[in-house]
Amino acid sequence: MSITSTDSPSPVSPETDRPVPLRRQRDYRLLWSARAVSETGSEVARLAVPLTAATLLTASPIEMGLLTAASTVPFLLVGLPSGALADRVARRRPVMVACEAFAGLAVLSVPAAWLGGLLTIPWLIAVALVVGVCTVVFRSFNTPHLMSVVAPSQRTTALAGFQSVFSVAEMCGPSLAGLLVTLLTAPIAIVVNAVTFLASALCLKGIRAPEHGTRGSGRGILREIAEGVSVLMKHGALRALCATGMLVNFLGAAQLALYVLFAVRVLGLPGALVGVTATGFGVGGLLGAVLASRLARRFGENRVLLGSVLFFPVGFVTTAAAGGPFWLVVCQLVAAEVITGVAVVCYSVCAGAVTMRESPAELLGRVNATTNFATQGVMAPGGVLGGLLGASLGLRPALWVCAAAALLIIPCLWLSPIRRGARPASAAGSPSTARRPRSGRAAARR
Repeated sequence: MSITSTDSPSPVSPETDRPVPLRRQRDYRLLWSARAVSETGSEVARLAVPLTAATLLTASPIEMGLLTAASTVPFLLVGLPSGALADRVARRRPVMVACEAFAGLAVLSVPAAWLGGLLTIPWLIAVALVVGVCTVVFRSFNTPHLMSVVAPSQRTTALAGFQSVFSVAEMCGPSLAGLLVTLLTAPIAIVVNAVTFLASALCLKGIRAPEHGTRGSGRGILREIAEGVSVLMKHGALRALCATGMLVNFLGAAQLALYVLFAVRVLGLPGALVGVTATGFGVGGLLGAVLASRLARRFGENRVLLGSVLFFPVGFVTTAAAGGPFWLVVCQLVAAEVITGVAVVCYSVCAGAVTMRESPAELLGRVNATTNFATQGVMAPGGVLGGLLGASLGLRPALWVCAAAALLIIPCLWLSPIRRGARPASAAGSPSTARRPRSGRAAARR
């Protein structure tokens, strides 16, 4: 038997009257597979695209900066309107399929242009913009769509499953990218990303769960955007989650701007080992994805959120304090990345579940898009500030400034309604339904 209401969209076992495990649900397997292939391909392109620009097109530093910015600018340009559009349409899946298909065709144009002798830096920037817009729109539509596929009691587990995909892609993607670039050259390796986008579109198209969105009233997109912003600003828990994500991403971008230089110039690590230490974040993320849903079932999402932010400063402090023998430095940096990965993924999973639980269903797309707009938008100024601090204070002192500022993350969440609503899951009922007055690195991820 199937439950087709928006509150319980997943199949229910007739013997136990409980939702069937996600691994046995065809629609969730297709949704999970779509993310798995798409994220793996994106990790390949993350290395292959800049290598194409740097080695084949001899891009200047300014052109490399524009190419990097092109992938994040769409969050500021279309982030808020895409959330309003997500709440306007009754069916979101066709839009998600179109986003993956357009992104795949745009990426496929890179090797085609290279083979035809037409590839230029502006071409790469245009492709990055198209893919970036598709990514933003996809994210805005994905969260409301998930509510049509997964039952409320399984949403935390579903989000944890997606986070495991991201973590595995972060661990294995760079190695796969390096192998493909070596064997095929950078432009041809990008074909893998195009194929994965198209494969993701096919997986999404195969999902059969009925959608129950409601069409918007057409009152004007600016007014609808303002409604989403208003809900986020007036709801204490959602506002606290957004502020925490902004602070974590801002400081994370500042640290990232300094990390490679610090590891190479101050700690004396070779470039290969810097990459090895960075894989610790993927390992920690995979561990966090395994733990997040289990901890949420036992303690409730709010308590997991409160616990996870206690570990954010640990990663910053461990990195800033790294020093000593060669082997100890590597262990310190890997430990910092693992700790950060576990904390970030646990936070992201539970923040996503709380956002779906607390947001009015008809405004979820706009609330999610507003959160993405805010948490992603602060990364550019965070990176600039990190560079300025490193230039004026030195690399290690600048990292200590980031570590000290990271302590603000704790009261940002602990002084919010998240703490007042922190009840054990056993006392509050299902962690996904306990409260409903109707979340690179901590930001919402696609």
